[in-house]
Amino acid sequence: MANLPPIPADARLYLKPTWFVPSPIGVPEGSAARMGNGLIWFQAYELSAFDGARRMLRETVPVAGFAEAIAGLPDPLAERAQRLAANTSATRPPLTLGDRTIRFDAPQVMAILNVTPDSFSDGGKHMDDPQAAAEAGFAMAAAGAALIDVGGESTRPKAPKVWEGDEIARVVPVIERLAAAGVSVSIDTRKAAVMEAALAAGAKVINDVSALAHDPRAMEVAAMASCPVILMHAPSAGDDPHDNPSGYGDVVADIFDMLEARIDACVAAGIARERIMVDPGLGFGKSLADNLALVNGLATFQGLGVPLLFAGSRKRLIGALSNEAPAADRLGGSIALAFRAAQLGAQMVRVHDVKESVQALHLWRGLADAGLSAF
Repeated sequence: MANLPPIPADARLYLKPTWFVPSPIGVPEGSAARMGNGLIWFQAYELSAFDGARRMLRETVPVAGFAEAIAGLPDPLAERAQRLAANTSATRPPLTLGDRTIRFDAPQVMAILNVTPDSFSDGGKHMDDPQAAAEAGFAMAAAGAALIDVGGESTRPKAPKVWEGDEIARVVPVIERLAAAGVSVSIDTRKAAVMEAALAAGAKVINDVSALAHDPRAMEVAAMASCPVILMHAPSAGDDPHDNPSGYGDVVADIFDMLEARIDACVAAGIARERIMVDPGLGFGKSLADNLALVNGLATFQGLGVPLLFAGSRKRLIGALSNEAPAADRLGGSIALAFRAAQLGAQMVRVHDVKESVQALHLWRGLADAGLSAF
């Protein structure tokens, strides 16, 4: 493998696993790498380098020739390439949530439980009746969801901001019921006060669409709680997370940069790296072309070295590609996105339709196991 073309030391460099194979068995030793601790192996990286927003290089580098190929890069880029490759193959430690553990050797399901009047898909379905909402959460857990994500504020475009007291009143009674029954719960919120109330009620994970950037106290609350956090990409940490007047240069690279920076900020604030997950924020301030590129580039985010959550359920992307199907009629597309995310290494998918999604991921796991055992 020849060295790569000259690249300036200040270029932005990324790796995307490609040339997937069902098993490392039967291929020459050293020619396949494993993605995390799951059932995905690949034989090459797509190496991209950018000068600002301009892509200056995109080249496929076989795993077998990776060390030789990056040897001629400037030291900072060679070190970054090595780090991204190591992160891609690093074991994703399990999430320890009290007496429960979520492992990432196979994709897991997070269930969406909105206690809101105006969420884009299920707004009003579970409002004003905490027991009924909790019963829905129990059913999701029984159907195979590893984590129930409870939210009390819609983050659809132009949704009105909810006062934190109202948000707490919506989510806490539901979380208390679920936690009392031993169900693992995450709180979907941007507000530190809501995080504190939800954790006190029994939630074990913070899922923040602003990556802990909306509320100045959020980072401190998460660090003090020593709980897992999910950092989602949104173009704005303001009241409307979809606000994106400047757009993207390269959407995958730009989102990678933001999530990488937020991971570093969390670690600096005292949040252990093994307690961090990321979500690239499909649909948040992104065009159809952006979303398609994001799905196709999903494996790139394995270079962050932390578990990846993918949330494609009932998103606008599906409607845009299926004759404007309304949210309630997007099950097929939601399952297709979840399956595709699993193929590209997502450790967890966030869904509305739990039973169907769990079944799809069981099928994915069965196919992966069969592919491995066929050799």
